[in-house]
Amino acid sequence: MNNNQPIGLFDSGIGGTSIWSAIHALLPNEDTIYLADSKNAPYGQKSKEEIIELSIKNTEFLLNQNAKIVVVACNTATTNAIKELRAKYDVPFIGIEPAIKPAATHSRTQTIGILATKGTLSSELFNKAVEIYQETHIIEQVGEGLVQLIEDGQIHSPEMDKLLHTYLEPMVEANIDYLVLGCSHYPYLLPQIEKILPKHIKIIDSGEAVARQTQNVLREKAGLKSEPGSQAIFYTNADPKVLSDILQHRYEILQKDF
Repeated sequence: MNNNQPIGLFDSGIGGTSIWSAIHALLPNEDTIYLADSKNAPYGQKSKEEIIELSIKNTEFLLNQNAKIVVVACNTATTNAIKELRAKYDVPFIGIEPAIKPAATHSRTQTIGILATKGTLSSELFNKAVEIYQETHIIEQVGEGLVQLIEDGQIHSPEMDKLLHTYLEPMVEANIDYLVLGCSHYPYLLPQIEKILPKHIKIIDSGEAVARQTQNVLREKAGLKSEPGSQAIFYTNADPKVLSDILQHRYEILQKDF
């Protein structure tokens, strides 16, 4: 394997660019290829079999682009498909899961909230993680409709604001002191979420942790890029404008049917 091969990332749309941003910030010299499967978003409403099938398709696309490592920048795809991906392909995989551990460990009220997709919250991997922290009251909330609004470019819409109030206010009333964002799309909602939550409630997403894990695995297995300078390529199978807007028009978006 050539150390200078790119890092591959995929998500059920544009949300995983929050993970890409964290990786790019930590590893600015690494080439990256990002795949936004927006045509099939949200994965959270699909069956486990469908999620595995889509994850295989995305992985093969990235491997055909010579990716040296694949970051599954989607909580739903990780919790439902990463075991199968690791068994099928001989490349390192990095997954993303809701950061329950730091929230449960540091919670003073012993009550935390998880905002995630149905596919993540119903997965075997997630439920095994929850079982470890039986002394912590974990409020699980399906963020139904949030991913689709983000994919439609409606982050700041009245409908988005209404949904967030509906999902978050009961958690505040239940005395949570940590909110875990269990979907890579949700960090783009931080400004709205912070307006709703009291300041003492800490919000956790997985971006920085995934970036550090990617760095560690590259050092151990795939190798860090040896040459300075980087190239970032973004693919989408839907309207490229939404992805371009999220990236603040700094990168070229390639539209491709996959």
